[in-house]
Amino acid sequence: MKRVTLFVNGSPRNGKVVAVYGTLSDLLSVASNKLGIKATSVYNGRGGLIDDIALIRDDDVLFVCEGEPFIDPQNDVNTPEALTGSHSDWITLNVGGRYFTTTRTTLVSKEPDSMLARMFKDKDAWGNKRDHRGAFLVDRSPEYFEPILNFLRHGQLIVNEGINLLGVLEEARFFGVDSLIEHLEAAIKNSQPAEDHSPISRKEFVRFLLATSTKSELRCQCANLQGVKMLCSNAEGASLKGCNFEDPSGLKANLEGANLKGVDMEGSQMTGINLRVATLKNAKLKNCNLRGATLAGTDLENCDLSGCDLQEANLRGSNVKGAIFEEMLTPLHMSQSVR
Repeated sequence: MKRVTLFVNGSPRNGKVVAVYGTLSDLLSVASNKLGIKATSVYNGRGGLIDDIALIRDDDVLFVCEGEPFIDPQNDVNTPEALTGSHSDWITLNVGGRYFTTTRTTLVSKEPDSMLARMFKDKDAWGNKRDHRGAFLVDRSPEYFEPILNFLRHGQLIVNEGINLLGVLEEARFFGVDSLIEHLEAAIKNSQPAEDHSPISRKEFVRFLLATSTKSELRCQCANLQGVKMLCSNAEGASLKGCNFEDPSGLKANLEGANLKGVDMEGSQMTGINLRVATLKNAKLKNCNLRGATLAGTDLENCDLSGCDLQEANLRGSNVKGAIFEEMLTPLHMSQSVR
């Protein structure tokens, strides 16, 4: 029977002497139990990967890892040199499973009021747990932490492609790196696409309208809807404030039979528009130009038509119960509304 001494990868202390038997998997299982890790591979003292238990000799010193590459124990952060004070400014952080080695000065000097500065300003001030390598455990995202550490090193915001700036911003806020927050907010603002104010075609508008749920909010404020055809469409509750339905060529917009309940069309230009038998109950039509509009049989119950121009508009058979006709630009004649 052979016996070996097992150490956690990179550490020359707290070794365990175990008997070697069975297969390499059996040895990894014993190592996991003895060292309190999830052992996946074994190296000899020179960094050679052992893939067959027959390669192990009696009294060998082996280093067990959890999947990471071999770490020379002479470079361990808790070597005697570190414990006696030599190179004491260097520290290692284990951020979400990824190691970052830096200096205490880097973490403290640039942002003295940050959380990182408070954590590492004084030696042993941070009482958080360390891993088997002696690295300080920090339960944060390593991808988002790396740009923060680099910023503290050289003062420049550098984010690799594929890293979400919003994630880095949240980490900067968490660690209290205020000067970086300003850089990130500016970078995020500059990365946003410019607002597209180009007009859409009538065909595109109708497609968007048909694809919109009746329970969804639809806004088309100040849209150019010249001569649009929206027969029997459902635009209930939509905002069409300040829209232009007038086509210079004389083509008249047609919304016959449309459901426009509660729609806001205040200030819209709708000369000659066809709203025959449309439903406009509780709609806002203040200050609209409805000159020559066809509103025959239209449901205008509780509509606000204050300030509208209804000259020559056809209101025959329309329901005007509760409708408001205040401050009209032109008088409304009985002949326009009689059945």
